[in-house]
Amino acid sequence: MRITEREISYVNEVLRHQFRTTASAGMGGRLETAFAAKFDSGFAIAFANGTATLHAALAAAGVGPGDEVIVPPLTMAATSLGVLHTGAVPVYADVDPDTWNLDPRSVQSRLTPRTKAIIPVSLYGLPSDTGPLMALALEKNLFVLEDAAQCFLGRNHGKVVGSITHASSFSFQNSKHMSCGEGGMITTNDADLADKIRRFSCLGYGAVSGGAGKGKISRETIQDPGYLRHTSIGWNYRLSELCAAVLLGQVERLDELVQERLDSAQALAEAVAGCAWLIPQKVPAGIVHSYWCYTCRLADDVAFSWQDFRKKYLEMGGDGFYGAWAVNYLEPAFRGKRFGDWQTQSLETGLCPVAERLQPRLMQFKTNYSDPKRRQNAADAMRKTIAFFS
Repeated sequence: MRITEREISYVNEVLRHQFRTTASAGMGGRLETAFAAKFDSGFAIAFANGTATLHAALAAAGVGPGDEVIVPPLTMAATSLGVLHTGAVPVYADVDPDTWNLDPRSVQSRLTPRTKAIIPVSLYGLPSDTGPLMALALEKNLFVLEDAAQCFLGRNHGKVVGSITHASSFSFQNSKHMSCGEGGMITTNDADLADKIRRFSCLGYGAVSGGAGKGKISRETIQDPGYLRHTSIGWNYRLSELCAAVLLGQVERLDELVQERLDSAQALAEAVAGCAWLIPQKVPAGIVHSYWCYTCRLADDVAFSWQDFRKKYLEMGGDGFYGAWAVNYLEPAFRGKRFGDWQTQSLETGLCPVAERLQPRLMQFKTNYSDPKRRQNAADAMRKTIAFFS
């Protein structure tokens, strides 16, 4: 179940404290401490959403106007928007044809003297190939921010996603493995970066600490008439105590919530096995997928359309599944636009041919089935649909 008595009890604890500033339930700090421990990170900073996280981490790393940040085009547009919030320009590198994650070779080809950061996205819950990117970052002095919005407890050669790159961004939007409706988290092992991120999220307050669970300013400090609050310019990106209460319950149950997705993905994988024209996302050796959804690519040479498959899948009793987001730079908000005088890419068709070829053929099947009957129903519908078109 998404919400249990555990989450409800934590919410009630917040309500009993009646939102007193000086005697709160401390849910934000408790959540951050628990999340940092779960993700093998020294620091965790909670946010109002998973786009604010990207903005804050990039800004804390010194990204701003005149800079470029390399991003994949095959993902939700928030990754690019986080770059634009800083005044920098997103530069699109192509994706790997089998994993659909950012291709390190394409990243290298898009480097310029203005490149300041790289944002690999762990698409659909599959950890990115961050090893080559971190090596490139070390060589070129770049900042690597992993967008792990869809990847909870995914592992990359034994390390949990969230502990590998300079910083990692998570989302708690309502479709994610753990959720309070909206929210986000940044993890990092860099104390100075954590401090800058915290201050950026808290209106530039100087007395906040970057450590997990250390976001509050003491009463003695804030009541002093000589207290100078703002040591830098910041935004109000903080997570509410009510949302933190729900998330604390969920991070304590995260193994269970992730396992539900894994079980659903396994059921769908068994249904797809042996079908030559429905091709799942490749999981390389040493990678543990967390399956925010189970995604397949429809082969190019089939005699029916994406829409035909979806219609039949619904007729066979399956839930509606999603197509992939449009390639970001072909969205109306991006196409043909210039976001800085130094922008060299033309945001038009042909920029990232692999992503453009994949996008219209991807099918994102749900995995958020806590009820085994619904999980089995989805797998049965998949078998029947494949049999119909085979």
